[in-house]
Amino acid sequence: MTVVALKFQIGARTVAAVRRRLVRVALSLDEVLAGQVPMLPETDGDGYLITSLPASLAAAVERGGRVATVRQRYTRFYTDLGIGHAAWLAGLSGSARSTLKRKTRKIEAAGLEIHAYRTAAEFAAFYPLARAVSATTYQERLLDAGLPEDPAAVAHLSALAAADGLRAWLLLIGGVPAAYLCCTAQGSALRYDHVGHDPAWGELSPGTVLHAAAMRDLFDDRFARFDFTEGEGQHKRQFATDGVPCVDLLLLRPTLANRTTLAALAGFDGAMAWAKRAARHPRVAALAKRVRR
Repeated sequence: MTVVALKFQIGARTVAAVRRRLVRVALSLDEVLAGQVPMLPETDGDGYLITSLPASLAAAVERGGRVATVRQRYTRFYTDLGIGHAAWLAGLSGSARSTLKRKTRKIEAAGLEIHAYRTAAEFAAFYPLARAVSATTYQERLLDAGLPEDPAAVAHLSALAAADGLRAWLLLIGGVPAAYLCCTAQGSALRYDHVGHDPAWGELSPGTVLHAAAMRDLFDDRFARFDFTEGEGQHKRQFATDGVPCVDLLLLRPTLANRTTLAALAGFDGAMAWAKRAARHPRVAALAKRVRR
């Protein structure tokens, strides 16, 4: 059990948060694909946060009198690494393949190098270079999702590398580190854990080029799937071969404070969803464009 901040967010910006003592039940991709209702451990805290729960199973979760709300809905994307690199590449749209080739050629002209790392010794060489890139990224500045600095977390990654449970890549442009990718094993899958690129090189899309190179390596590796984890995005949709509709389900004890919190979260999330839909309306989009000018 841990203290979890239930956030009221507008995009990546947190405008408020309510803290509750929750048991976080994070399903692995293997568990998602197995399609079994998760067993919830006993707790004397406020409840549970179940992440990556297949949407089809949400109604079957034992709630024990707790009140529930869905915090977010998304597709848990993944790539089937058993199909082979050629089939995966052919599965991309013609436009995506053309764009990837063009971006790769642009970086090659600037001096492209890609290095792969997997052992503990190799991770030790990778880490300071990737950490320097991570410090520049929006993932670290806005989402608190950079490559970790905490010594215990770094030691954990090193131990995973020693046990053949880590794969990492670094892209350099003209000898300068520009993008990194650090992934860890979970069951039969490799997870899309830590990723980022230096925004100074953003116009060259080094992150996309690096990930495409990493995928080429992974089709010859031991993993059955590449797991894009929770959340969505164009990059994930483009590189994935399949996905499972999932929800993050929050279950809280039916106290007045918890009911009030859930009502506030549901109202806020609903308002944000309405705002996103409204923003896609042509007239609203045109007005926003004029205002930005």
